[in-house]
Amino acid sequence: MLLWLVELADELQVFNLFRYITFRTGAALFTSATIVFLFGPAIIASLRVRQGKGQPIRADGPQTHFKKAGTPTMGGIMILAGIVGSSLLWADLSNIYVVATLLVTLGFGAIGFYDDYLKVTKQTDKGFSGKARLGLEFIIAGIATYFMMRAAVSSGAAGSTLGTSVAFPFVKGFLLDLGIFFVLFGGFVIVAAGNAVNLTDGLDGLATVPVMISAASFGIIAYLAGNAVFANYLQIHFVPGTGELAVILGAVIGAGLGFLWFNAPPAAIFMGDTGSLALGGLIGTVAVATKHEIVMAIIGGLFVMETLSVIIQVGSFKLTGKRVFLMAPIHHHFEKKGWTESQVVIRFWIIAVILALVGLSTLKLR
Repeated sequence: MLLWLVELADELQVFNLFRYITFRTGAALFTSATIVFLFGPAIIASLRVRQGKGQPIRADGPQTHFKKAGTPTMGGIMILAGIVGSSLLWADLSNIYVVATLLVTLGFGAIGFYDDYLKVTKQTDKGFSGKARLGLEFIIAGIATYFMMRAAVSSGAAGSTLGTSVAFPFVKGFLLDLGIFFVLFGGFVIVAAGNAVNLTDGLDGLATVPVMISAASFGIIAYLAGNAVFANYLQIHFVPGTGELAVILGAVIGAGLGFLWFNAPPAAIFMGDTGSLALGGLIGTVAVATKHEIVMAIIGGLFVMETLSVIIQVGSFKLTGKRVFLMAPIHHHFEKKGWTESQVVIRFWIIAVILALVGLSTLKLR
């Protein structure tokens, strides 16, 4: 929205700053954090009154979680307000990648909101029908993927097949062209990312910081992939227009910082599916846009680990009647083993940082 101020650069040189993605990314970070800080207390107070008993606590969960009873959920509203409000101010709203990312973020956020609403009103940890929820997610993700695919194809970057292809880290120039089936692949990546973050969000701050780490990593990737000079130097695929996504990712970091202020133990509010689904979908969309879907599995390795623990636990129980972990997702397993919540959270943050550095190293290892 504020990008039009560039037109005044001839009259006042300071407006020339608005041309630069780096400036607008920093401004988006500051703006989103400010929005969350300013409106957070009012949102928390309103949700506490409306929800009464707050988010239901799993009966089979760690005993330490029962003291959190009564804590309101749907804190993702605060995060979405910061991200969307800041993005509308600082991002280029004519950019198809920006529009697609905001579509997924708001769409997944709406699904998560309805899921949280059902849990709170019915006081159960079972919300929206799993099949219906996944179906809606795939529709939203598929639409976003299709338009991003068409945008990359029309740009002509790296040939007309870039938009329909999967790129591989460590291999220079190789593309696996999926054709129209890329819509299914991209949709799967986005949906998987959304639900992986959702599974990780089980302890205070556990999902928030790794999401910010992933956002910072993909902010760098988006900026480099959207710059022809840097993309050529690093020998990664140049995708015109994706640099603008760094602005949205800056807003994610700012909103995450603001939310963490209120979510730090003991949490005044939980993110809920409203926030975790939206944030995961956002990161997945950026990965698809920048052609770094596989790298996302490295940078977001913590989320992959959490998801695999659930898949292994369910598969093992159905096949053998035995459980591999004391409880899934895996962060609950370590709680059951005697780790304190802060130990689990901080150690998982350390893992997230290490995996992000490994993922970023793939930019040069070609």
